Amino acid sequence: MILRRVARPLLAAIFISGGIGALKDTQGHAKAVEPFLTESFDKLEGVVPESVPRDPATLVRIDAAVKVGAGVALAAGKAPRLASMLLLGSLVPTTLAAHRFWEIKEPAERQQQQQIQFIKNAGLAGGLLLAAADTAGKPSLGWRAKRAAAKTEKRAEKLAKKAEKAITK
Repeated sequence: MILRRVARPLLAAIFISGGIGALKDTQGHAKAVEPFLTESFDKLEGVVPESVPRDPATLVRIDAAVKVGAGVALAAGKAPRLASMLLLGSLVPTTLAAHRFWEIKEPAERQQQQQIQFIKNAGLAGGLLLAAADTAGKPSLGWRAKRAAAKTEKRAEKLAKKAEKAITK
């Protein structure tokens, strides 16, 4: 459908752009999110495996790669539901780390900068949820699984009847 071919690239564009921007200025982004990461890892001590990187620059690069990769996939219509979920998974921590408007004391800066960005990201999250739920007119995985289970149950019943007839003969 033409709507999906237009809407998906439009939704993906901000993530691709943001990912590229983060790769170009990894240190700047890392500095901005470091307080959030330090606080989060301190709270989750013992829960997060030691194999998970804690270096802000590494995490920014990983996040940027997810944004670019999943953004391109969404724009191209390749695994759009998975791409949308990956982008949503990237958007939530990014928003909490970079747009903590509730911590800013200056009302004008709070409103103009971080609160607007936070609300924009909330809107993007809504768009990603819609994209993740969009089956493009095809039945959902849940419906397909229920249908396959029902078909399997019918086949099993038929086989059981045949087996019963064979035994009684």
